[in-house]
Amino acid sequence: MNGVEHRETGSVFLRFGKVIVAGTIRATGSHALRLGLLVGAAWAFPLSGVHAETLYGALGKAYTANPTLNMQRASLRATNEGVPQALSGYRPTITGLANAGVQSSNFQIPAGVTAAGGGEAAWSTLYPRGLTLQINQNIFTGGRTMNSVRQAEAAVQAGREQLRFQEQSILYDGAQAYMNVLQDTAVLSLQRNNVEVLEEQLRQTRDRFNVGEVTRTDVAQAEAALATGHAQEAAAAATLKSSIATYRQIIGDDPRQLAPGQPVEKFLPRNVDAAVKVALGAHPAIIAGLHSVDAQEFQVKILEAQLLPQLGVTGSVSRTYDNSYRNDLRTSASVVAQLNVPIYEGGLVYSQVRQAKEQVGQARIQVDVTREQVRQQVIASWAALDSAKQQIAASQSAVEANEIALAGVREEAKVGQRTTLDVLNAQQTLLSSRVQLVRAQRDRIVASYNVLGSIGRLSVTTLGVRVTKYDAKKHYEQVRDKWGGLQTPDGR
Repeated sequence: MNGVEHRETGSVFLRFGKVIVAGTIRATGSHALRLGLLVGAAWAFPLSGVHAETLYGALGKAYTANPTLNMQRASLRATNEGVPQALSGYRPTITGLANAGVQSSNFQIPAGVTAAGGGEAAWSTLYPRGLTLQINQNIFTGGRTMNSVRQAEAAVQAGREQLRFQEQSILYDGAQAYMNVLQDTAVLSLQRNNVEVLEEQLRQTRDRFNVGEVTRTDVAQAEAALATGHAQEAAAAATLKSSIATYRQIIGDDPRQLAPGQPVEKFLPRNVDAAVKVALGAHPAIIAGLHSVDAQEFQVKILEAQLLPQLGVTGSVSRTYDNSYRNDLRTSASVVAQLNVPIYEGGLVYSQVRQAKEQVGQARIQVDVTREQVRQQVIASWAALDSAKQQIAASQSAVEANEIALAGVREEAKVGQRTTLDVLNAQQTLLSSRVQLVRAQRDRIVASYNVLGSIGRLSVTTLGVRVTKYDAKKHYEQVRDKWGGLQTPDGR
């Protein structure tokens, strides 16, 4: 390195909100790579002439095709069917019955009854058959049907909030996976550059050793540094492969070309107190919990309905053939009202009601627990965002100072005031500060998504992602008032 020009390469970065260049940055001498806010890194091939995948584009893919999210949507559609099932309590049930058989009987004719003197045996064979149509209609169920419908509707509302929470989780995971690939690509680039620099350092040290300027110890130190650099490069490559696998799991595609990513701080409240206020009123986990409380309260009323009178009407029409004798034809019809009045059922229902009331209390406490969890998450994620900003500023200063220090150590080494180990240590310190800066840049973007999710506003609508939004109400409206049919609305 002494007196020999070296090169350093890096990925695409943004410095204090201003794009420098899309592509590869090269610097020589002491003009090393300066890193600002990380916004992108090339993967697999150069940026020029290639359509880059954006962060919002990747999130759109995850929103549309992520299997975990689609599974939650299917779960909501299944929950929607609970409403028509509850509404069936208002509707009649119609049953058709049919029977057919053979009836054979033997009887003895007493003596003297017939002209032949009696004592004869006779056989009679009939073919009884019949049809019956029966209709049952509930008139009063103690409020069971009404409260069952309300409970099912509360479950649907809770399911929608759970879906919204899952959407937030997938979008956050997608943003994290996207930024991890960018971060790990940049770190791998820095590690590869470090190996190149260390290889050049080792070559120079060996040349100086051959002319007697340094000792064998200096060569060994340079060799050890290069070996460590190769190990760090291998570790960075392995980390990148893991991040790529996670990216594919969440987004659905391999990251071929990733364009700049940006923080979403413009969608955040002005301070942490405002963020907490928004979260307590809008977070899907809290709202889902409140709907669950409603569902539990309706369950109490459903159970209490078992202690009230039940009134229903049954109508039937039947026709029978050959029931008593050949060519026998009978038609009958009836309408019967039935009132069931429970008097005592052994205490079972009373216990079930008390149990359901305790479950209501449990659900309310769970909402309080969720509120505190949301509050903690908002404060923690906001602190992480502030910390990332501060780390970026500190790391930028560290990088600049370490660049100056490395340049000075190299110059001093030329005149024998510094050893090879001093140069290697300065190089490693600069590398560490650059890696720390890259990670801080990634942390800021990910933390901003985390804050947005913690207040309940992380959605494709808020972000403006261009994707067809899933309509959770559409399937509900399609099935709510269906009286029959085996096919799902999508034709299955």
